[in-house]
Amino acid sequence: MNNELDSESGIYAALEASIITMDLESYITGWNRGAELLFGYLADEVLGKHILLLYADVESQGEEDCFNEVIANGHAEMDVKRRRKDGSNFWAHLHLTLVRNKVGLPTRLIAYVRDISSQLANEERSRLYTRIFEYAREAIVITDHNRLIVSVNNAYLKITGRSMQEVQGTTPSFLNSKDKYTSKAIESTLKSMGHWEGEIWDKRANGEAFPAWLTISAVQTNHGTVSHYFAVFSDHTEKRQTEAKIHQLAYYDTLTSLPNRAMLFSLLAQSLSEAKRKQKHGSLLCFNINGFKNINDSFGHASADVLLAELAKRIRLALREEDVVSRFSGDEFYIALFEIEQREDAILVARRILQSTAAPFYLKNQEIVLLSHIGITIYPDDGYDAETLINNATVAMHRAKQNNQNYLFYSTEMNRSSLDKIKLEAELHHALDLNQFELYFQPQVDFPSKKIMGAEALIRWKHPQKGMIPPSNFIPFAEETGLIVAIGSWVLNEAISQIAEWKKAGLSLGRLAVNLSALQFKPQLPDEIAAILTYHKIPAELVELELTESLLMGNGQSGLLNQLHSNGFSLALDDFGTGYSNLAYLQNYPIDYLKIDQSFVKGLPDNQHSAAIVRSIIDIASNLGLKLIAEGVENQAQAEYLSKLGCNLIQGYYCYRPMNADAFTQLLIKQQSENSQENAD
Repeated sequence: MNNELDSESGIYAALEASIITMDLESYITGWNRGAELLFGYLADEVLGKHILLLYADVESQGEEDCFNEVIANGHAEMDVKRRRKDGSNFWAHLHLTLVRNKVGLPTRLIAYVRDISSQLANEERSRLYTRIFEYAREAIVITDHNRLIVSVNNAYLKITGRSMQEVQGTTPSFLNSKDKYTSKAIESTLKSMGHWEGEIWDKRANGEAFPAWLTISAVQTNHGTVSHYFAVFSDHTEKRQTEAKIHQLAYYDTLTSLPNRAMLFSLLAQSLSEAKRKQKHGSLLCFNINGFKNINDSFGHASADVLLAELAKRIRLALREEDVVSRFSGDEFYIALFEIEQREDAILVARRILQSTAAPFYLKNQEIVLLSHIGITIYPDDGYDAETLINNATVAMHRAKQNNQNYLFYSTEMNRSSLDKIKLEAELHHALDLNQFELYFQPQVDFPSKKIMGAEALIRWKHPQKGMIPPSNFIPFAEETGLIVAIGSWVLNEAISQIAEWKKAGLSLGRLAVNLSALQFKPQLPDEIAAILTYHKIPAELVELELTESLLMGNGQSGLLNQLHSNGFSLALDDFGTGYSNLAYLQNYPIDYLKIDQSFVKGLPDNQHSAAIVRSIIDIASNLGLKLIAEGVENQAQAEYLSKLGCNLIQGYYCYRPMNADAFTQLLIKQQSENSQENAD
């Protein structure tokens, strides 16, 4: 028997395969050459030692099950992890056989061990590639050398909307493109380099075209011939949409979808370069609304945005296709006319825009008529860069607004005037402290008797170098800087003080009108005026407060107006019809007088448009029981026309120019003397 075992051991030892023999207690009894090569142990180092020496994981439930199976069935096999002498682990396939003696009793175990690390690695790699292929977000297509589809992944089917049955054995659409340029580029590059990458347009099963980024490579055999083509592409639809959205946000206004400041700068820069090269001219217009803030305050931002969106549409419709309208912010629009033949072309466009935007708008069932102004620059005459043109157009627009003109061209003289105004603004800060203001008075006269019924107090600035400066030249700056509050308080005090002086001199004036700024209209205003009246011992009935339409539009003004009116002041609405015209406040607020603006009176009696407006205002006043005052009456024809329509109270150069306190006092003395003489007669 021993001879038989020795002979068997000799055979095992000679085999290259890794064979280990063990007794039934798993102690090693045999160790061949193959085992030495696999584990790194010589036979003398392991014989007589327990098989656990080779385990990489001592607590292995699987191996225990394998041993039980060997005892029961005579053989078993499994994949196990083993450890070499150098400490490295590897996966092995273990085949165990139970050897029995002649009487059938188990005597020993024979283990055949094979290193399967490479095999498992290849299998794992294969599984990994399969998962990548199936679950990749990019579409993957494999074709044979004839470019017929062999396999596609799920992403390809999802992106294209096709089924595996539809595409199997067909040529991919991206290799059969109708775009000859792209097909030729792919073909030639694949042939020369074996690889092509770029953007293509493909089609889904429903016919929808979509952008895709394609990478395609030729797969060659060991002999250098093409066996397959391997293509990967991703759907760029979402990327394109995202890029478009980013571009929209970066270069377009979110409310109106018009180009924004950045886009206009870019387009203007290109146009200026082109104009310089071709010696052509272009124009930039700045468009702005009068009193947009008041609309915002009265109707809210949402309604104001609706108006702006409609306004943008109207401006766009007034332009040519090649012209560009841009919104910077609020009601600030810029219109670029990239090529014009002459300056008059810009005027024609400005008029079209003004005509289009002059038609009524409707917000919350209320009619709104906007008054707008346009500043015009011509390039390259008025500037060689976008920023200069935009600034100059803005200056021209503000100048047009100040001069109550619909549109105005920019000029060097205008810019010089603008700089002068900046200097004037700085000097305005010191004018009150230096006692440079003076009140003038313009009589309000009954026609045709020419009897003085009242007067309007008008501020003048006695500038030490520039002489007498009218309010239109400095009041806007006072409004912007907030100085109007202090100036307005000075006017109130000075006007009421003058009434007191006339009263002390025995002179009477029906009422003296004082203009109020919206910035003065605060809760403390009634108390402020009451304190001045108390100090000078003057009744409120002698003071008329003139208000603007914009002031009436402020929130919460009704209470203040009612308080002032109940205190005895008469209230007049100045410049009616020139700005934001809403008849609702004539019903809601305690207005006593409507003042017909001089811009309407100027055209009387011949201008039909002016005459129609004046008749409408007079009808409104008559129906609502309001008194009327016409401003800017310059001749007898105007006075007679107004009187005929029912407006007898007039103010203007036809009767009297504004005059200082001394001159007006003499006028009152003269009238009082004439009245006394008439009464005596």
